[in-house]
Amino acid sequence: MTRALLIVDVQNDFTERGALAVAGGDAVASAVSSYLAAHSAEYDVIAASRDWHDPDSDNGGHFADEPDFVDTWPQHCVAGTSGAEYDELFVTDAVTHHVRKGQGKPAYSMFEGVADDGANVAAVLSGRGVLSADVVGLATDHCVRATVLDAIAHGVRVRVLTDLIAGVGVESSETALAEMAHAGAELIDSDQAAEDARA
Repeated sequence: MTRALLIVDVQNDFTERGALAVAGGDAVASAVSSYLAAHSAEYDVIAASRDWHDPDSDNGGHFADEPDFVDTWPQHCVAGTSGAEYDELFVTDAVTHHVRKGQGKPAYSMFEGVADDGANVAAVLSGRGVLSADVVGLATDHCVRATVLDAIAHGVRVRVLTDLIAGVGVESSETALAEMAHAGAELIDSDQAAEDARA
């Protein structure tokens, strides 16, 4: 089965020192790198997304001076800033497609972004005949959730590697995982994914 690995928003602004820090973000970055070092050959597509918001703009109401942390947020992942760059612990050598999203508008799902060649993620996956995807990254209760649900909506069989994600809140992350599972995602850890690949 042709498979992709979708790595969501492992960026400085979403890890411990960032504007929207996720506890455990650096650990996810390091663990994803270790997983890639051992398993990148098992994937036909490895796509990594980044929020890449326009400077000097509220990005369609995404940024707010008094954010509600549901639909509006403090400034984060502004194009060209260190906050928008990949976390330093995330080794990107195996990434085949770098995806930018949220350029002037709110965007949570990787499927709302475009790769360096201008193709959207759905086109990249269909062009490679991808039928199944593993999803990892940040944050469980926001952009991972949105990416998983969009992948399923595009007919892709999804596994969420639960030891390679981290969320903003415990309760909201549990709710998001339940929603993803209800939509059809399989929740497994990376050891199980590796075991399945050897089977």
